[in-house]
Amino acid sequence: MTTPSAVAAAAPAAAGSVYTGHVLDAHCHIASTRFIPEAFYEGLCRNVAVRLAATGVRKSLPELMDMYLRMSQDHQGDTLVSEMNEAGIQQAVLLLPDFTQVMQSPLSIAEMWAEHHEILKRHAGRFFVFGGVDPRWGADGLALLERGITEYGFKGLKLYPPCGYSPSDRSLYPFYELCRAHALPVLMHIGPTSPSLSFQFSHPYLVDQAALDFPDVNFILAHGAVHHVQDCAALCAYRPNVYLDISAFLGSQHPGGWQAGLAELFKLNLNHKILFGTDWPVFRYSGGHKKVMDLFRAADGPLAGVSRGQRAWLMSGNARRLLGVD
Repeated sequence: MTTPSAVAAAAPAAAGSVYTGHVLDAHCHIASTRFIPEAFYEGLCRNVAVRLAATGVRKSLPELMDMYLRMSQDHQGDTLVSEMNEAGIQQAVLLLPDFTQVMQSPLSIAEMWAEHHEILKRHAGRFFVFGGVDPRWGADGLALLERGITEYGFKGLKLYPPCGYSPSDRSLYPFYELCRAHALPVLMHIGPTSPSLSFQFSHPYLVDQAALDFPDVNFILAHGAVHHVQDCAALCAYRPNVYLDISAFLGSQHPGGWQAGLAELFKLNLNHKILFGTDWPVFRYSGGHKKVMDLFRAADGPLAGVSRGQRAWLMSGNARRLLGVD
């Protein structure tokens, strides 16, 4: 079990890094089949199989599923903490999406929240948790959110609109009222996801009415540097309470690659609205946290054209401000 002092156990940034300060990864998940349904992985694997087949590599769906499921057995977050330490990431936000209304899950959402509370205690000082709840749980979901805030110490609400609801649906307004009362942010998935789910409600502008109706609630557009980038940037520019995170940035479809895409984003005068995030365990399939972090912080990486002060905003300061831990 780690302790608050273990925050200092994270390795220093690699030589030549343009940023050596505190890193708060604002978008991580526990890589566990206890929290992510097999149907979600199956959709991901179908896309992987199509990409591999185009290169002449034939992998069956069961083979790919076996690989993904074997890499998703970090039920208590120990591997995540180890990789954070190696990569020089001091803290992270754990996001727990609620798929239980649309996919068969091994645990109830209440049980998943309780297990994330145990992870929070096991790795004290390393994590902040945003609990996910589908608004169709109604009063039970609202009670769970209140328990997460008052008993578990969770720091935000996680929404997954591809499960079948708009982030501006009125059924969510009681949840937003509770977040407003406790000054907690709301983070929502933006853009495509596992093809096992619908993308109908994944556009960032669907949060606009909620952001207008709840000006005292901060909304974070997850993957805002990857999906619908211009629309996410416009919302951040014109809605004072809308932010974006750059999680899963390796998946950027920018013609110049992910580094060029981020470098462009960081020039839009929005760096006070952008949060660093990885979407771990996604990077485990691309060489791991350390490799990606070394590229990100390199002298020729996307941070090269950003001022020292704004690098600190991106890598930690903006997230800490939204979490209320400054």
